[in-house]
Amino acid sequence: MNKHQLLKWAEKYAESQGFNVNEDKRRVNMVLNGLLANEKKYGFRYCPCRIVTGNKEEDKLKICPCYWHKDEIKKDSKCKCGLFTR
Repeated sequence: MNKHQLLKWAEKYAESQGFNVNEDKRRVNMVLNGLLANEKKYGFRYCPCRIVTGNKEEDKLKICPCYWHKDEIKKDSKCKCGLFTR
């Protein structure tokens, strides 16, 4: 998947969940680059704001969209990495 495809996926996912992709294009670009780098390095699109431990059970929660993103959006109006916003 390339960056354009990943952005389209994020936009479609956000719309389906009732939230948005961050309007800050610089932030989105940084997060997408991090997701793609993690996919290349680890084989999964781990959120760049999360530390990958190597424990597959623990780390699977960190695959974007991560386990915590909906609660973070409700609480902080954005997920930790800032890709998704309310």
